[in-house]
Amino acid sequence: MPPSRLEVSTLLAIAFSTGVGCQARARRTPDDTLVILVEARLNSLDPRYCESNHDVKLSRLVAPGLTSVEQPSMEPRLLMAEKIIQRDERTWDVVLRPGFRFSDGTPVTADDVAFTYMSVLDPAMKSQELRGFQERFEKVEALDERTARFHLVAPMATFQSDIEFGIVSARAVRGSGGRFPPGRVIGAGPYMIESFRPEEVRLIRNPRWPLEPAAVPRIRARAVPDANARALMMVGGSADFTQNSIRIDLVADLATRERLHLASGRSALYTYLMMNNRDPILKDVRVRRAIAYAIDRERVLRSKLGGRAVLATGMLPPDHWAYSGDVTRYLYDPDRARALLDEAGYPDPDGAGPRPRMHLVYKTSSDQFRRALARVWAAQLGEVGIAVEVQSFEQNTFFADIKKGRFQLASMQTSPITEPDLLFTYFHSSRIPTPEDPNTHNRWRYVSSKVDELTALGRHTLDRAERVKIYAQVQRILADDLPVIPLWHEDNLTLMNVDVTGYQLFPTASFWGLLTTHKQR
Repeated sequence: MPPSRLEVSTLLAIAFSTGVGCQARARRTPDDTLVILVEARLNSLDPRYCESNHDVKLSRLVAPGLTSVEQPSMEPRLLMAEKIIQRDERTWDVVLRPGFRFSDGTPVTADDVAFTYMSVLDPAMKSQELRGFQERFEKVEALDERTARFHLVAPMATFQSDIEFGIVSARAVRGSGGRFPPGRVIGAGPYMIESFRPEEVRLIRNPRWPLEPAAVPRIRARAVPDANARALMMVGGSADFTQNSIRIDLVADLATRERLHLASGRSALYTYLMMNNRDPILKDVRVRRAIAYAIDRERVLRSKLGGRAVLATGMLPPDHWAYSGDVTRYLYDPDRARALLDEAGYPDPDGAGPRPRMHLVYKTSSDQFRRALARVWAAQLGEVGIAVEVQSFEQNTFFADIKKGRFQLASMQTSPITEPDLLFTYFHSSRIPTPEDPNTHNRWRYVSSKVDELTALGRHTLDRAERVKIYAQVQRILADDLPVIPLWHEDNLTLMNVDVTGYQLFPTASFWGLLTTHKQR
């Protein structure tokens, strides 16, 4: 376990031997540019075609939405919208705030809003957001220059969160055949694109942004897939900022370096152990509960994560407005696990002998930290007679197997959980991946008519107090059925050069906090 400190020492030894360490006390990035590191290549900053979390985070700096969830409560606030008026259960008017202009100087109008949403709703445009939009929006039209009317398919309690979607310039994109070239996305955000390559995006401050201008004139986002390379770049001073991209068991050690400091805070991320609910063994809820009792999450949180997480009881974090803690909890209890396995028809074949009750395969990515966690879970499950073979794969191969249901056990992490409607996204039976639609999120193949009913009701119930009651029921059912085992909500961890100050860390881990970030010698 203490390999974490050993690994950091090894990284630093390599840095010094290659000359990087010799400059560890000097920052090597420009004073007017914040160099940030992300883990994967970037695809597009057009909000209609973003593929990864990093695409979305950078996109919001270029093309923000009518509302924003970037605040500690994660509840939507007005941004480019001045006011929102509900005309009836299915009709909402959004009045634009005056003064917003696109980076090419043209004003943001209701026509731009209508065009953005209707282009996503056009199947020919092949936006990844198409299905979600089709479930929500029937039509969006411009009533006048500043008022956009949204016609909904059904009453949607999520409306004010839904319109956080980024707005693009209709005039500019119409001139490009409906799709922007990657480096030409025109939005009305605090930054605009200076250049775009999948390996590196350069943003420059938008002088037409009507609110408080971004503190740093330029952002340079570099895609560095190798975790060790990211760590060396931070230590060596060739990068200023990286968030949730350094192994959680190493980041505290790196933060002790003279030129680095760490900002941390609670997150809306959710890490879980998934089980294939169609598997002949795992379809038995007693086996799933036995696995939950057999793993010691609290010990692993302390030893592997350094306590930088909150134990989860379900998908929603404890400070979320719809969270309910009145659910079944699975504290470490190996004797209870063994009893449940006996009850499920998997007795220990040789008592204290070496033969296991069953064999399971645990698939994970090739990430070193996730492999280490998988080995811990395998060892703990072995103590109750469940033999686990850990198989690691390159990320794309691993994820393809998960989507196709070719797994028994695996662990993953969600995007930030801001809206409880995500319980529909992850647990409604209509969200089980199919060959025709492989990108849906119920990858554990869970089916519950009651959860289907309640999550559908929750998205169409406009009264907040009633939604809280509905989602409390959903959380109780999921805790009993246990289609996945809640692990924890890992802290957001931002490693920065000591010259970087003023960054505001949000539970969503967005890059919106970069607007208040300064660099100083």
